[in-house]
Amino acid sequence: MNWVDWFYFPARLAWRQLIFDRTKLSAAICGVLFACVLVFMQLGFKDSLHASAALAPVKLNGDLFLMHRQSEAMWRSVQFNRSELMRVLGHPSVADVHPLYLGLAPFKNIQKRTKRTLMIYGFDPDSSIFNLPSVKNLRVELRQKDTVLFDEYSRPEFGPVRQYLEAGQNMTEINDYKISIIGLFQLGVSFAADGNVITSDLNFMRIFPRRKHEGIDMGVIKLHPDASVLQTQFELKSRLNEYVNVFTYDELQQFEKKYWTDTAPIGFIFNFGILMGWIVGLVIVYQILFTDITNHRNEFATLKAMGYEHGYFVRVVFASAFFLTILGFIPGYLLSSGLYYLAESQMFMPMPMNLGKVLTVFACILSMCFMAGVLAIRKLKDANPADMF
Repeated sequence: MNWVDWFYFPARLAWRQLIFDRTKLSAAICGVLFACVLVFMQLGFKDSLHASAALAPVKLNGDLFLMHRQSEAMWRSVQFNRSELMRVLGHPSVADVHPLYLGLAPFKNIQKRTKRTLMIYGFDPDSSIFNLPSVKNLRVELRQKDTVLFDEYSRPEFGPVRQYLEAGQNMTEINDYKISIIGLFQLGVSFAADGNVITSDLNFMRIFPRRKHEGIDMGVIKLHPDASVLQTQFELKSRLNEYVNVFTYDELQQFEKKYWTDTAPIGFIFNFGILMGWIVGLVIVYQILFTDITNHRNEFATLKAMGYEHGYFVRVVFASAFFLTILGFIPGYLLSSGLYYLAESQMFMPMPMNLGKVLTVFACILSMCFMAGVLAIRKLKDANPADMF
């Protein structure tokens, strides 16, 4: 059997069946398009969730990181004693250690005076634990009392802070404590916080008067250039108390992403949305294919009586499923690209439309249509020439 008999003729018949009823074809395309857009958006939100969760870890300049075992994420950290971090200095591979303080607090809009919660990062200005040029350039100024740096990629509800600073308005309140904004940096918002502020460890204690220097949220460890990160991590785990986790740079990012995927309910919601989009599209495509087989049952029976094998009609159904995949995916991709741009402009979070995501969604839609074809094939058994004639 040549490829024309095996593929071309069944595909041509499938295509003519689809375009015979344009209304039904349009409904089928809309169903696939809907499923495609739903899967694209859920994957986009999920990727945006992961990207925003890793924003802060990516900007940290360290080789190993200490966190309390009960910490669920950086924004839901549990404090541990600073002395545990100081013990790390006894390891010959450790070059330096730096404590990092984290906390959520309300920020008062400079003009509107409304409050909105953001994340506060406190660190020793003499250290360089942030890979942010603005922070490095303004470390000296951060030593001054009641000074902070504001993330200009924060949500607009905090106000046009850059314009305020250019107009000489830099005084506001964080956690009902008066502070002065001396500069800006670029980090980005996350699902945990709508904005970010970086300040010195001393100013952090003034903003959070109940916090103590001994209780830190994270320890940043820098190793000597020739030190083995994994070997040092293994040795530190045996030296430190069991309530402290020792993360590598990559493990810290995965730890943050894992919280949103496995612990926070929003991760389940996105995964469930992907599944629901797949099921809805499956039902719609199945109904279209099932109806096509039912409406052309007599024609299929005639072809069987003429000698066509059952496998020929199976290929017709799968060809129809493939055509529906292509016809629904292309407009679904184009529409989703526009929605990604719209979502980015409203959420202020990255939602990249990369090749990997496009191929993943195409494979998902293709499997959906082919599964619908598998379910619809059962109806071909009713096209029996003995029953028709």
